[in-house]
Amino acid sequence: MTTWLAAALLFCAPLVQAELTIDITRGNEQATPIAVVPFGADGGQLPVDLAQVVADDLERSGYFAPLEREAMFATPSSGDEVKFGDWQALDTRYLVVGRVRHEAGRVEIRYELMDVSDGSRMLGEVLTANDSQLRAAAHRISDKIFEEITGIRGAFSTRVAYVTSQGVGEQTSYQLFVADADGRNSKQVLSSDEPIMSPAWSPDGRKLAYVSFESGRPAIYVQEVASGRRAQLTSFEGLNSAPAWSPDGRRLAMALSKDGQPDIYVMDIGSRNLERVTSGDSIETEPAWAPDGRSLIYTSDRSGGPQIYRQALGGGSPERLTFTGNYNARGRFSPDGESLFLIHRGGNGYQVARQDLDSGRLVELSESGQSESPSVAPNGTMVIFATQQGGNGVLGAVTADGRASFRLPAAQGDVREPAWSPFLN
Repeated sequence: MTTWLAAALLFCAPLVQAELTIDITRGNEQATPIAVVPFGADGGQLPVDLAQVVADDLERSGYFAPLEREAMFATPSSGDEVKFGDWQALDTRYLVVGRVRHEAGRVEIRYELMDVSDGSRMLGEVLTANDSQLRAAAHRISDKIFEEITGIRGAFSTRVAYVTSQGVGEQTSYQLFVADADGRNSKQVLSSDEPIMSPAWSPDGRKLAYVSFESGRPAIYVQEVASGRRAQLTSFEGLNSAPAWSPDGRRLAMALSKDGQPDIYVMDIGSRNLERVTSGDSIETEPAWAPDGRSLIYTSDRSGGPQIYRQALGGGSPERLTFTGNYNARGRFSPDGESLFLIHRGGNGYQVARQDLDSGRLVELSESGQSESPSVAPNGTMVIFATQQGGNGVLGAVTADGRASFRLPAAQGDVREPAWSPFLN
């Protein structure tokens, strides 16, 4: 019987600089022009430039091209102050204005979204926050603006988990971090002298499953992000890897080699009962759930090289999904279940790709030839992945259409194994 443990490593681990910065590597030439005017302020300067956070969020999405502040003719802080002809002359389609009132540690934020083409007010809201919640408030504003214009729910208030490593050889240390979707506000949730791999978010965003080698061999753990409490779920002989949560949060798919070759299993988290999904002489690994929870995809070498297959739960024959090239692995569904995101080996090496499930058409998205570990944003608009830059591991991200991309390097060490959280509210 596994008991809940206080994760002492969480509280005793040394602080490590793992804040991620964003480097835009490819902009979208078809992005919609938008201006996010610096918010007016009453009661003193804020520690966070809210308008800049919003502009950065929107630019990073690949959907919008924010106007540089130096190009702005004026800085209105409410819709009543806007002279739309000025913004039309700058070819700006949308305009965001706002004002903040700062008093006794509380901040009132008023903002408006305007359609410059017809002078209409599309959105207006009043938020309250304390100083520590300002970035979260800015991300919420970004979410609202993004959804109002595109019709797609914004994912700027989500989080990412990732693993860092520092040192060489036996002196290498590993850390598991959680940060905002823009890489800021990073918090260490685990530290170890042994590798940490494959973090995966629970559907409610409260827990992470991951693989740790701290006992000398791989084992799968589930940890509460807020409290640090965790439980060890598996420690079978051989491979214990690639945990993946079911959409209802009650089960974990995983790859185990306890019965010979690596195969896909599903564990009921409450009872710890295991169900074997695949069997045979081939290697089956990297499971992921379909959005409806009725089937799994996984990587298998049964055709002679890594390809992605789908297996319905409850029986039936596996279905091969990928046929383009001789290497397709680490498949992940889009939230609507209509596409796969995966690692494809093409002429430029290992790249993030998207495959339409109906047509089978595969499109390469990333530019790096060393891409791995893709994870899809919960709104399906972006994919985050691990790659290399200057000999160091960094995180990259690319839009689902491949038109825009950016990188998130850490100040120190290698970054790898990203996992994008679900929507958190």
